[in-house]
Amino acid sequence: MRVTKHEHAYLTIEKDGETLVVDPGGFAPDLGSLENVTAIVVTHEHGDHWSPAHLARIRELFPEAPILTTAATAATAPVDATVVAPGDAVEAGAFSLRFFGGTHAEIHRSIPLIDNVGVLVDGAFYYPGDSYAVPEGVDVELLAAPIGAPWLKIGEAMDFVLAVAPRAAFGTHDGTLSAAAIPMHRDRLAWAAAQGGGVFHPLDPGDAVEISA
Repeated sequence: MRVTKHEHAYLTIEKDGETLVVDPGGFAPDLGSLENVTAIVVTHEHGDHWSPAHLARIRELFPEAPILTTAATAATAPVDATVVAPGDAVEAGAFSLRFFGGTHAEIHRSIPLIDNVGVLVDGAFYYPGDSYAVPEGVDVELLAAPIGAPWLKIGEAMDFVLAVAPRAAFGTHDGTLSAAAIPMHRDRLAWAAAQGGGVFHPLDPGDAVEISA
């Protein structure tokens, strides 16, 4: 399985000639080259995780691919979507998906909390969306860990990586950071990953990691 990081929170996962798209948000100028998209996962309703144009384009190219997301996102998306919640399991082509979490990390007490789902792909790759939801009881082979956000304190992100203890990790959700700041945040998560014996991959947009799942 090949996991590719794109701009900010946008990810693609490829396996057996099929592609899973995750959080094709507005920070990504385009979707790049997509082939055989089996499903799209949108973790929550914020525009940096999906855009009407991107969802419409994917649906135009791959009309049979379901969009799996929260109820609030499904209610505002320009195309039909399937609502998923923590505890749900979905088979999408070559991919087995399980959903975790349920709530977006708090930005500020004055801002209402919204729904968010983290996704575990084939029991091996985990992406929490905008949360620190830990997939309890799962031996995570590869973790996509947020490193920059209005809601994120780097110490809390480090604790999240420590709690998951993945065999490997990389940083995502980095579009709010300057080019100078990204390496500093990566270094903190690299330390956290190493405490559990894991390695950290400093991926830039377009870079990918192969895992055995």
